Amino acid sequence: MLKQVATSRAGGERQRKWFADDDFDLVVWFGEAGGIWGFQLCYDHKRAERALTWTTEAGYSHNRVDDGEPNPTKNRTPILVSDGQFAPDEIMRRFHDSSAELETAVRDFIFDKLRGYPRSGSCWQV
Repeated sequence: MLKQVATSRAGGERQRKWFADDDFDLVVWFGEAGGIWGFQLCYDHKRAERALTWTTEAGYSHNRVDDGEPNPTKNRTPILVSDGQFAPDEIMRRFHDSSAELETAVRDFIFDKLRGYPRSGSCWQV
């Protein structure tokens, strides 16, 4: 079940809330008026982690998370790399199972954006 891990706002950044469980990490950014400005939903931590990001300025992006760790003795920063395919039905089902305790406005906003992701072929792509 997604639980809030942190709330922060550092040095001119947008206010954000971070939620996490075994399946997902969800970061939600808020605008000055308090509405949701964007979010990043990370999933498949144990296999090939992916990140779906949406912001009011840039719209959607879907990436693979490259953990930067080819050598276990070095600690490198993860980066997002191109990976446009997104299978929404499974992610929406899993998010539904994990999101029951989220604030209703946040949960509904994320579901709305998951449903609105542009479709192309059998998987959704941007």
